[in-house]
Amino acid sequence: MSSPDRNIALEMVRATEAAAMSASRWMGRGNKEGVDGAAVNAMRFVLNTVRMDGLVVIGEGEKDNAPMLFNGEKLGLGGEPKVDIAVDPVDGTRLTALGLQNAVSVVAFAERGTMYDPKHIFYMEKIATGPAAADVIDINAPISDNIIAVAKALGKRPEDVTIILLDRPRHEKLIAEIRQVSARLRLIMDGDVAGALATCKSDSGIDLLVGVGGSPEAVITACAIKCVGGNMQCKLWPRNEDEANKCKENGMDLKQVLTLNDLVASDNVYFAATGVTDGDWLNGVKYVGDTIKTSSLVMRSESGTIRYIDAEHKYKKLDMLGDVNY
Repeated sequence: MSSPDRNIALEMVRATEAAAMSASRWMGRGNKEGVDGAAVNAMRFVLNTVRMDGLVVIGEGEKDNAPMLFNGEKLGLGGEPKVDIAVDPVDGTRLTALGLQNAVSVVAFAERGTMYDPKHIFYMEKIATGPAAADVIDINAPISDNIIAVAKALGKRPEDVTIILLDRPRHEKLIAEIRQVSARLRLIMDGDVAGALATCKSDSGIDLLVGVGGSPEAVITACAIKCVGGNMQCKLWPRNEDEANKCKENGMDLKQVLTLNDLVASDNVYFAATGVTDGDWLNGVKYVGDTIKTSSLVMRSESGTIRYIDAEHKYKKLDMLGDVNY
């Protein structure tokens, strides 16, 4: 097989479980670097035990000053399948460090050469929604038009639409525009992968994600949304003139709307996540005696299947399997 097959799904969950368990030991300690370092080390260790030729396209990289799981790193034991890999060992390192909700460990696989590489651009403007409103969003339209369109698709009034948005100074104007339509607003500190996924869960109460967030997270989110049937659109968001000029040099169009197929061209995509702290989709890591309990999911775009996996781990046995502190 030159592309990932369904047998690789459990290997992905093993990687997110390891990262989540290692990161969870740092929950509430106020140390983001400790959270990230533990998760990166654990995920890298497990992914390197998988029989695959893996290439990290979306990694920790320069944005997070990470020594491992960087863009271009090779992972796995070699051989088939050849896959692009997108990782975020903890989406929500600050959430974990502060003991807050919705931190998850995520990884996505797709066929080699199919994931979008944002290069030097660390941020993108985003809009995402679930399957019911997938065909009506338009990143170039005013936010009020998108709210009205999503409301109509969902059979709601605009004031009943709930939007999730990163709480950042750059979003002050956008927040004001949302409030003018009287839509409901949920501001989050971090974790826009989980936020975008929440739009695809019918009982989450979240209908739309908008705003500027990380470009690595955008590609990872696109992989997940491709599995569950929602929609996402993005545009590159350079932070300064230097980044904008580099885009021109690299032939990257700042006006281009990046669709799901631009962000991940393959129709054979896998996405796995494990909760680090309790959240809308998954429970966080729990400790009961000598057992660690984890809550995970794995999704496949080709079949549209979502599997939930609740696991119990004996940490004393895990500690003997490798250089990972569970």
